[in-house]
Amino acid sequence: MRDCADSTTRTARATRLASTVGTVSTLTPEREVEVAFERRLAALADTSVGGRAYCRQLALSTDAWIVALASQARAQHPRAPRFALVAVGGYGRGELSPHSDIDLLFVHESSSNRVEAIASAIWYPIWDAGLKLGHSVRTLDEHLALAKNDLDTATALLTARPIAGDMKLGAAIVESGLANWTKRKKRWLQDLQQRVIQRQSGAGDVAYILEPDLKDGHGGIRDAQSLWWAECGGMSLTDEDNHALNECYDVLLSARVALHRATGRAGDTMRLEDQDAAARQAGVGSADELMAEIAAAARTVAWITDESWGRLGKTSGGSPREVAPGVMLLDGEMELAVDANPAVDPTYMLRIATAAARHEARIGRRSLDRLAELVPQWPSVWPAGAIDKLVALLLEGHRAIPVIESLDQRGLITRMLPEWEPVRSRPQRNAYHRFTVDRHLLEAAANAAELADRVSRPDLLVLGALFHDIGKGYPGDHTEVGMVLVRELGPRLRLADRDVDVLVAMVEHHLLLPDVAVRRDLSDPATIQSVADAVGSQEVLELLHGLTVADSIATGPAAWGGWKEELVAELVGRVTHVIGGGDVAEVTWTLFPDADTVALMATGENHIRIEDDRLTVVYRDAPGAFSRIAGVVSLHGLDVLTARAHSDEPQLGRFSMGTSEFRVQVPRSGIDWPPIRADLERGVNGQLAIESRLAERARTYRRRRAMQAAEPGPPSVTFHDEASSDATVLEVRCQTKIGILYRITKALAEVGLDIRHAAVQTIGLEVVDTFYVRDWSGRLITDAFHRREIERAVLHAIG
Repeated sequence: MRDCADSTTRTARATRLASTVGTVSTLTPEREVEVAFERRLAALADTSVGGRAYCRQLALSTDAWIVALASQARAQHPRAPRFALVAVGGYGRGELSPHSDIDLLFVHESSSNRVEAIASAIWYPIWDAGLKLGHSVRTLDEHLALAKNDLDTATALLTARPIAGDMKLGAAIVESGLANWTKRKKRWLQDLQQRVIQRQSGAGDVAYILEPDLKDGHGGIRDAQSLWWAECGGMSLTDEDNHALNECYDVLLSARVALHRATGRAGDTMRLEDQDAAARQAGVGSADELMAEIAAAARTVAWITDESWGRLGKTSGGSPREVAPGVMLLDGEMELAVDANPAVDPTYMLRIATAAARHEARIGRRSLDRLAELVPQWPSVWPAGAIDKLVALLLEGHRAIPVIESLDQRGLITRMLPEWEPVRSRPQRNAYHRFTVDRHLLEAAANAAELADRVSRPDLLVLGALFHDIGKGYPGDHTEVGMVLVRELGPRLRLADRDVDVLVAMVEHHLLLPDVAVRRDLSDPATIQSVADAVGSQEVLELLHGLTVADSIATGPAAWGGWKEELVAELVGRVTHVIGGGDVAEVTWTLFPDADTVALMATGENHIRIEDDRLTVVYRDAPGAFSRIAGVVSLHGLDVLTARAHSDEPQLGRFSMGTSEFRVQVPRSGIDWPPIRADLERGVNGQLAIESRLAERARTYRRRRAMQAAEPGPPSVTFHDEASSDATVLEVRCQTKIGILYRITKALAEVGLDIRHAAVQTIGLEVVDTFYVRDWSGRLITDAFHRREIERAVLHAIG
């Protein structure tokens, strides 16, 4: 699709339409407008077609309506000067989505006051119909003067179509617009390239974000259009690229039409709550399928965009320099040597990719085409040394990702690794993960490469990162499936049996360290010993530590932060001591309370200490104290990242002191701590109607938008008897809501439990809270009846 190539054809078609509407009809101008509008409504409601066909059908019916409006206006204002109506923007391209703006340019030759009257006679019926109109009224000279300096005006004329009025005048502005673009093409290409960069940085990647901007995002509709505009200015696109762009453009445009139909409003952002309805409108089986199609299309558009703009202005004719056997650096790009034969040695694809990543260069298109043509499906057992070449590529870190993307665009990754196909462009559809599964694995491997100097086996670290979520493309539990896949894959890659065992352990335990760090008491010997038993060796522990960091950073900001990093590092340090032969009792000192908090507890008085995102409260221990503090925190809308509680052991003749620490998410606007401190003082002393206030807040609270597709499972209470030697551990899972921590902890207090430690975590819509509890006499909870009552109380509180 080359927007500038058919301006004459567009003008001719529009002339025929105007002639047909103007001469054949025997209706009055008013009735002609009504009939044309009714036909537009019929086209708007037609669900038998979608995508580009729908857009063109709607544009054609809109043309007929606009022609009728122009004829009616001319009948009302016969002395008005000569004018032309020109469709621009998406309307000019003939791509009207259900709620797109109707962009019209009214061109005239005279400054007569009659111009405003006839233009208004066209505009007002459009506004009265409730449609959005983008309009401008200019003389030919005024508009061409603007087009010489304004990029938006200049590009709009590349797809403009005269549809009503004086067609010669309309054709003149279209042709002048193309001449303006051609004459100043060097400047326009520079401006357009800068606009592409600015737009992409603001809207994010269509392929990877949870709620993509189909139009302005990187890999979106506007990127494809910009390439076609650039082609009018001399950029060269291959037939293959143009074909791919058109196919992907149809996918994105179809999704946009489905989005407009699903929501009944204009918009380009595919919000999570609209994705199911949009999938139904698109005739796609599920929202996952729709978003996978969008991701695959956007990846191709983004790749062609980056490749094309990256090559703009590159010079040729330099001397080749060999940088690896069979690989040459030529004019800033990597090329295969003439005698390199990837049909015989498929590892050339890894060799040239590694060289490209190392030199931060692209693989030349000729070489990409050669690889795509000649590389066969890899043998079931990889060639000797191939795994070393893959590791070398992965160890290039983030420089390797665009190169691997180039190979993937040519279908070369799945020839090497068929297990990759099910995760390719697979959406995760929650705010916790920012990438599709395949991109997440590449990002994790790149992050792991940056940690290579921290481990004794960097090769296993990057391979473990690449494969840790490979099971997500298959039915079943992704960890269990991934273990099976890696167990089968290892021998094919010619890995040693011991290395395969380590990789399987990395897949099996890739969530162990972060889950234990944030959900268990690290001062409990059972916690440290259980992790030591699971990992088995220092080598596996350090690999899992690196994988945890790499995986968490690749997942997104919600999965990694300073507090979590500290907890994981503390856990690894303690487990290292035990694996090295040390006594677990030597590394189970209490992290909380620290010395300063212990000193405050010794005073026997209530204290409130606030440090950045950390709130510590010291109080005389009593049933429900922790829940009251949690209630105050919830009243003020603070998101709890983690919470810890500690109670003194009861001593004769002395009341027990307790302390709780909350780490909260600090919003951009900061936290107004004084009113929170005041309410905490009242709450701890039992002087605040927390239950009533929370109910009032829940009634007036504007519910947060869902940021994950899958609903959390049913509420559950699970006892983990093996998790602690001196407390009963119970885990509560439920959907997050106002005051949920307050409700849970209040229920625990009502059934006679003393909270010794609490770990609070919110993942998307789901709360995962772990409590170490005893009864008020300090005993573990072993009675079956009491356990059933605890479960009953908690489920009732959160139901």
